[in-house]
Amino acid sequence: MQTFSFDPVEMPPAAAKLRLEVRQFLTEHNAKRSALDRSQSWSGTDPEFSRKMGEAGLIGMVWPKKYGGHERTSFERYVMLEEMLVAGAPVAAHWIADRQSGPLLLRFGTEEQRQKYLPHVAAGKMFFCIGMSEPDSGSDLASVRSRAVKVDGGYRITGRKIWTSGAHTAHVMLGLFRTGANPDGRQEGLTQFLIDLRTVDGTDLKAKNNILVRPIRSLLGEYHFNEVVFEDSFVPDSAVVGKADNGWSQVMSELAFERSGPERYLSCIQLILEMIRELAINPTPAGLAAVGRLVAHLSTLRQMSVSVAAKLNAGLDPALEGSIVKDLGAVFEQETPTIAQAIFNVEPRTGKDASNLEQVLAFLMQNSVSYSMRGGTREILRGIIARGLGLR
Repeated sequence: MQTFSFDPVEMPPAAAKLRLEVRQFLTEHNAKRSALDRSQSWSGTDPEFSRKMGEAGLIGMVWPKKYGGHERTSFERYVMLEEMLVAGAPVAAHWIADRQSGPLLLRFGTEEQRQKYLPHVAAGKMFFCIGMSEPDSGSDLASVRSRAVKVDGGYRITGRKIWTSGAHTAHVMLGLFRTGANPDGRQEGLTQFLIDLRTVDGTDLKAKNNILVRPIRSLLGEYHFNEVVFEDSFVPDSAVVGKADNGWSQVMSELAFERSGPERYLSCIQLILEMIRELAINPTPAGLAAVGRLVAHLSTLRQMSVSVAAKLNAGLDPALEGSIVKDLGAVFEQETPTIAQAIFNVEPRTGKDASNLEQVLAFLMQNSVSYSMRGGTREILRGIIARGLGLR
């Protein structure tokens, strides 16, 4: 049985100084994006913007300098993320590599792997995707069936991954595959691999290695999700991350980075900002009360999330706290569009004649349904929380 805590945290002076620098960067490189574009939050993709962030030292901020990092604190990185999300900056291209793949390699990767990948990631020139989920598995990650069979010099991979964000633009997949039989231990016999999809100079490696990326389109007709199919694809021994058959524990540590950041409560921030702008023109008691409650909830979630950042900065493992933040954040984000529609008596609309509030509402109304799935479904997270508290 575990206990959890969200201790009050005060940001250091260096974080406040960096906040001003990031705002200046955004003024120069993000000012012309529309309200609708900004509402994409961390799913917006712009490789050129990622490269500019790399040049400004805003990727790999906490990593060692010898890998292209900048050895800043987790608090400074947190401030940078807040500012990017509030500004609706297009950070999706490098997001996964910066958030979780890079830290995973720093903890479990070989020196060769760190030297090969991390400097390019920190420069905003190399993007990662995560190959965990599979068809017919739901959120049961331990049911992974895609296999990696040991052969001379490496492994042969066969199977499918689904809901793979950014696979169509990524250079590398960090994939989880079953390498052992282990009929009595589903969480055993899993291994993580670094699978090159293309090189930094743009050479496409997928076709050469029997890897097919298929788009999964959203209600809006666009896509960042993909299905990735492997047909006897070869990866060398040097692609194994950490220890073979130890992938489960590595993935669990990786998910702590994915579940607790500001992206877990700021996905609808553009809608809240549009609501505030609307109230500035036409204030109503019901509208002011509703936005006040939303801001209060957002402030509480932020304090909890910053507390998790402090634990990460101290080298602790806040997996339980991260799951709580993610679960509460998803509830908050999914409620926000419904509240906006009810309080402002406005319908989601698209097109040139629609207001910013209507366009942002339309985008988020259609996308927010996925917020309780990404990073772990509500049911899975609550199971983790219950188990951590000794309730099951």
